[in-house]
This record gives sequence, C-alpha cells and structure tokens, in this order.
Amino acid sequence: MSHPVTATREEWLKARLDLLQREKEHTRLKDEITRARQALPWIRLDKTYVFETESGHQTLSDLFGPHSQLITYHFMFGPAWEEGCKSCSFWADSYEGLSAHFAARDIAFSAVSSAPLARLLEFKSRMGWTFNWVSSFQNGFNHDFDVGFDKTRPADRGTAYNFGIMPEAFMDEMHGTSVFAKDEKGAVYHTYSMYGRGLDATNAAYAYIDLTPKGRDEPAEGNPMAWVRHHDRY
Repeated sequence: MSHPVTATREEWLKARLDLLQREKEHTRLKDEITRARQALPWIRLDKTYVFETESGHQTLSDLFGPHSQLITYHFMFGPAWEEGCKSCSFWADSYEGLSAHFAARDIAFSAVSSAPLARLLEFKSRMGWTFNWVSSFQNGFNHDFDVGFDKTRPADRGTAYNFGIMPEAFMDEMHGTSVFAKDEKGAVYHTYSMYGRGLDATNAAYAYIDLTPKGRDEPAEGNPMAWVRHHDRY
C-alpha cells in the first residue's frame, strides 16, 4: 500500500461529509433505477423447461414453489466440468443462507447449471451450501437466456451475451441472473436479466472490499479475478 494522505480529524470529517453527499446522490439514483427495473414489461414464456432437482424433475413453474417470484443464478458449471466456477462460487457464498429472507418477500431462489445434478450436489456438499441448485442439462434454458455456449447452442442465437454480441464465446457457460414472475393463472414471465459487471451489486464480499483503502486491488489487464479461490482452497 502506498503512503497514505493524512489529515486532522476536522479535515477528515469535512472530506467525509463531502463524500456523503455524493453517496446520497448515488443512493437516490439507485432507487430510481430500481423503480425503472420493476416497471419493465414482462415477456410471457410459452416454452416448458424441465430441470433435474433433488425433488425429481420439475418445471420452471415448479421452481417457484408457493411464491410468485423466482430469482435464478446462472452458475457456470458445464457438463464436462469437474467443479463449479471459482467466481460463481464467490457469488454463491454471498447468496448462501438468504433463501428464508427471500421467501419472506414472496421470492424463490435457485442456482441453475447445465452439469448433471449428481455433480452439482457433490460440489454443493463440498462447499457446505444449502441453496436450491438444479440442472438444466439438455433443456435449452441456458441457451435461451444467453449463458450457454456449448456445441448444441442454436446457430441463430450466435454469441449474444449481456445484450450485445461477443466476438467469440470464451467458455461454454457464462454467468448471470434472471428473474421470473408468475401471475394468478399460473403463467410464467421473464422480467429481468443481468450479466457481467451488473452482478457486482449482488456480491456482498465486493461491497465490503470496496469500503477499504486498497479496494479490490485487482489488475487492470488480464483476468481481474485471478485471485479468487473456492473458499476451501485459500
């Protein structure tokens, strides 16, 4: 760490109050963006997706359970992978334990990966996680929500990711989060998706790291998250 800029308590307080005004502006803008997100139109889903789950085969509608809203985390873990993505595992450590809080706000949660269920559950046990994790193996869900780039991806979907086109797919799976809602008649709708840096807002560890003087301290070039390990390998 470089030598810090020092100040008296009074000088620090003035600088902190100046920053507080900017933080409040940021909070107000975030609230505006949240309202705009919640006001987005919905897309009705007519396709039925069947997942492998610990409770047997379930449709996307089944994943809602008794709730009218569903958050899915697109966890990078392909059919041929030996273990889950380190970065996605970093995110999973943030949403582990939140399912009861989500349920209190009428929200179900599931991580979704295309690896076979047995491999997901083995890795889940190793990591000590309890959240719902289901397999989208061969059901097209990852392709349709632009996180699956394996050889079976339909040609007409190209390399669309994060609402743009990648020159090429870097991996056969990419990460993201998609949100769904169900109406009173049981129809399921896609309401929101986010990818890439958009997911930063859902990572509690990064939120705390950003409070420190060194911050993320990640390289400007190459993979900024090369430092991340599965939490049992630090």
